[in-house]
Amino acid sequence: MLTRLKRSLVKEMPRVLSLPAKYCPFSLQSLVIEKALAVSFAEAIEDGDLDFLEQRHLKLTVSDLNASWYITFSQQKLQVQAKADTVDVSFSGELNDFVLMMGRQEDPDTLFFQRRLKIEGDTELGLELKNLLDNLDIDDLPNWVKTALTQSAELVAQYQPA
Repeated sequence: MLTRLKRSLVKEMPRVLSLPAKYCPFSLQSLVIEKALAVSFAEAIEDGDLDFLEQRHLKLTVSDLNASWYITFSQQKLQVQAKADTVDVSFSGELNDFVLMMGRQEDPDTLFFQRRLKIEGDTELGLELKNLLDNLDIDDLPNWVKTALTQSAELVAQYQPA
C-alpha cells in the first residue's frame, strides 16, 4: 500500500506542481527561485564561477510543469526573468529528471545522452552550465536543501514509472 502511494506521488507530483507554476504570480516565482539559486550557488558566485553567464540568458523549461524561466547573471547574482530578448542556451526536461540530476541519483551526461534533458543553442555555454551543475557539491548546501534534494531524488529513483 505504501509503495503504491509513493509511486503515485512520484507520478502525480509534476501535475500537482504545475498548478502553482501556472497560477502563482511570476514575481513570487522569481523571488523563490532567485533565493534558492543564491543559496545553492553562493560559493560559485563568490568564486566568480558564474561570470561566464554575465549578459547571457539561459532558458530553463520544465516541460511537464509547462513552465519556463529565463536566468541571467548580473550584479553578482542570478536573476530570474519572465522573458528575454535573446536566449543563448536552453535546458529542458521533465521535473523528475531534474530532481534526479540535482539529487545526484542520475549522472547529467546520462540524462543528456538519453535525451531526457536537452541542451539547445550555444553548446559551449550549455556545457559550461552542465559542468557547473555537475560540480555543485550538495554537501555545501544548507542541510534543509540537501535533505530535500536527496530525499526527493531517492524517492523518484525508487518509484518513478518505468
